[in-house]
Amino acid sequence: MKFGYARVSTPAQNLQMQIDALEAFGVAPKNILTDVASGAKEDRKGLETLLMKLREGDLVIVWKSCRLARNVKHMLSMMEFFESNNIEFKSLQEPFLDTKSPHGRFIFNVFTSLNQMDREINRERVMTGLQSARKRGIKGGRPKGRTERIKKISKAVVLMHKDENSSIREIRQTFGISQGTIYQIFEDEKYDYRKKHKNIGNQNAKRKIEIKTKQ
Repeated sequence: MKFGYARVSTPAQNLQMQIDALEAFGVAPKNILTDVASGAKEDRKGLETLLMKLREGDLVIVWKSCRLARNVKHMLSMMEFFESNNIEFKSLQEPFLDTKSPHGRFIFNVFTSLNQMDREINRERVMTGLQSARKRGIKGGRPKGRTERIKKISKAVVLMHKDENSSIREIRQTFGISQGTIYQIFEDEKYDYRKKHKNIGNQNAKRKIEIKTKQ
């Protein structure tokens, strides 16, 4: 069964555009759950109702992934919930987030793996403690496991960038990484982003990089 979810941050914003898009995709009006709440707010009755209604094999459709999740961590948790309950997911404005496509399934699996890895890293930090780390001479720096995380998402980042509908900004928001990290991933993966990206946002990014290179 198809379910839709729509959200706006304030009553002044209009939900209808999202609802119309969901209905046009074949979602019955009775199966569209909505919220008027900030993305950072945890108490969302519409989302809670949606999660209670879902059954194995159902499909959840949103206008954009930012309408569903509060932040990257919440998005990872949602992806893992869908995966563990055999629920499909599709974002109408982000074709790379469609679990019915091979590319979408790959990115979906990366999300769930990242969530599992983040939990393992946090568990390890709790067990060892900062005090133990200092005794071993570790003072600050990047948290353990960051390199592994970047390696794990690298192929998904490149794949997402190849989609002409995606942008650097959307990649940053999806994976919670900086623009510099994205371009470092492109270099490490030997991905010629200057040649292959086609959308306007990426073309602008390309020009900025070329200008900086010439200076």
